[in-house]
Amino acid sequence: MGSIWTQTASYDRWLLIEKAACKAWSDEGLIPKSDLEKLSKSTYDISILDEVLKDTKHPMTAFLKSMTAHLGGEGRWLHHGLTTSDVWDTATAMQLRDSAELLLSEVDRLTEVLYSTASKYKNTLMMGRTHGVHAEPITFGQKLAIWWDEMRRHRSRLVSAKDMISVGKLSGPVGTHATVPPSIENSVCKQLGLEVAPFSNQVIQRDRHAQFVTTLAQIAGSLEKFSTEIRGLQRTEIREVEEPFGVGQTGSSSMPHKRNPELTERICGLARLIRGHAVTSMENVALWHERDISHSSNERIILPDSCIALDYILDLMTHVISNMTVHVDRMKLNLEQSHGVVFSQGLLLSLVEAGSKREEAYKIVQRISQRALDENLELYDLALQESEVINALGVDRLQEIFDYNHYTRYINETFKNAGIR
Repeated sequence: MGSIWTQTASYDRWLLIEKAACKAWSDEGLIPKSDLEKLSKSTYDISILDEVLKDTKHPMTAFLKSMTAHLGGEGRWLHHGLTTSDVWDTATAMQLRDSAELLLSEVDRLTEVLYSTASKYKNTLMMGRTHGVHAEPITFGQKLAIWWDEMRRHRSRLVSAKDMISVGKLSGPVGTHATVPPSIENSVCKQLGLEVAPFSNQVIQRDRHAQFVTTLAQIAGSLEKFSTEIRGLQRTEIREVEEPFGVGQTGSSSMPHKRNPELTERICGLARLIRGHAVTSMENVALWHERDISHSSNERIILPDSCIALDYILDLMTHVISNMTVHVDRMKLNLEQSHGVVFSQGLLLSLVEAGSKREEAYKIVQRISQRALDENLELYDLALQESEVINALGVDRLQEIFDYNHYTRYINETFKNAGIR
């Protein structure tokens, strides 16, 4: 990913665009075939470019000078009818398109790992938590399947963002094609594998770039969500999941026992960085008139940074999911620490179905549930002591209610409907 965003990589794409434009002009009959043959073999000289740039303070004029320095009269055809943004924005589109291809491969890797891990733990019961408080049992596989499905949606978003940004523009200083006809623009974009921006002024419109960066920020936001959950489950009091911790690795300079979730914390930190870049990309949409340069400086940072950072944390997240330690015994222990109050809704609904008024049944179940938690008693035992409960349900039905299998009875159907074996 980093190689896509080096300065040399930008110049290499500028060179492709300039050569493609020369070919297009030659096909139109303007540039002689003999000149095109020489131009097609030309390149830029980085030493000349850097030296000229010191004086011109303009990368494009320095770039062109570094090419014409080694050409004869045919050099006059370079950049014919074009403006800097024709080359710059089209090259940036190529970089973003190529970055999206790499990001899609990383999204696919993570999605595949989530799929296999969700399938593995499909029936592994654990405590579901809302507001950080015990709610009802879920399975660890269900949690991962939710993440898998989320990444599938992100793939669709990224494909859309890739399509949106994969457009070139060679329409001249203010987009009127006054100096470069649409036929040249069409030819160059076709040679480069890009679509043509239907309308442009001096630049490709920045709503496209904003969609791209905000899509990256959305993906990063989900990675932060996954990481935050793993960090929470790694807390000593819970300790149901731990991120990979290598042999010889240390977690603290002062406390040898520490195994900190530093990988997932790193993902969270970089996700925030990308989210900040998304705000900047949206600020870039509103340029003055046909273009100003306020977007250019920050795009040199936010575009490569967002692509590189997301590429990195996608790879890191795949590593975490692939190699995390899942403490199934702790999941079971934490379930049992609820003293059975997780069955409170099942008990409530059963009483209602047996004929009890909902409000009265709710008060009974709430009262004995609170007592179970406060006095470390089992809800099942307390329910046995309630005449209203036993008269309505009986002992056999009560035993059926307090069965963890109740929470996994539809898991196979749900996974099958979603496409997970």
